[in-house]
Amino acid sequence: MAMVILHSAEKWIARFGESRKATAVTIGNFDGVHRGHQEILRRVQAFAVRENLMSAVLTFYPHPAKVLRPEHAPALLMSLDQRLKAIEAAGIDRALVIRFDEGLAKLSPQDFVEHFLVKAMRAREVLVGENFRFGHGQAGDVRLLSELGKKWNFHVEVLAPVREGAVVASSTAVRLALREGRVEDARDLLGRPYALCGEIKAGTGQGRKLVVPTLNLSTDQELLPKNGVYATEVAVGGKIYRAATNVGNRPTFDGSHTTIESHLFDFTEMLTIGPLEVRFFKRLRDERKFSGPAELREQILQDIEQAKDYFRNTAVK
Repeated sequence: MAMVILHSAEKWIARFGESRKATAVTIGNFDGVHRGHQEILRRVQAFAVRENLMSAVLTFYPHPAKVLRPEHAPALLMSLDQRLKAIEAAGIDRALVIRFDEGLAKLSPQDFVEHFLVKAMRAREVLVGENFRFGHGQAGDVRLLSELGKKWNFHVEVLAPVREGAVVASSTAVRLALREGRVEDARDLLGRPYALCGEIKAGTGQGRKLVVPTLNLSTDQELLPKNGVYATEVAVGGKIYRAATNVGNRPTFDGSHTTIESHLFDFTEMLTIGPLEVRFFKRLRDERKFSGPAELREQILQDIEQAKDYFRNTAVK
């Protein structure tokens, strides 16, 4: 059954009615839905099954920082649609997506809890990370949430961070890894390869004529891996192909815009439209300027062989 997605407390009440079940719920932005998020979602789902509750997520759009501190807002790892699909894949039944605006930002911690968790969602179990903050000026913390739970009859469980080695799995850590081109580290923190999703974009045709044929990705995602060449997988037309992907400005052709170009192995179709997803496994080299198309083509053929060697020699899940 598909996850039900609603966009206000009032719509939640109207959809599920006065006899609606109570919930096990977690609250947050869930950008990236990394391994720490996944552990919280797993616990929510398991508790809901055990206690015959609805499993639920309360999340926000846009990211609060884009409203409160736009000049410092992070580049997001996922679109809202990607986030919700990842949350649904974790087995969550319901999602309440609240538009974050100045009015919501002014709600006191007590009013936030009463309006959303108590009156609408009928929370019985609330699971959050230890750094969770909520309410006007982020005045609420896990201690206050626990006190409010005693008042309104819900239990709060605070989960410790999930670590990958010495690094805490966090959206910030994933962003840093991607900006530095460490896509393998990002994959460890996410529990899956970082992926860019979008549509096929018609290129200039120079690659097919002068170098090697590619599929170009147009994406609205905000955070791209560091410019360079990567071993990737590309999902297109209902199939998955291994590939070599360049993220960058095409300096050999004096490009001025960032492009994402993938050469797919064993792919002969001529596609100009349709959905496309690129999954990043390993950084192969920096992007650099060559003397011309011939030298660039020679390097790309080496990149392709290096990418093929990576997939032959690596157990990719």
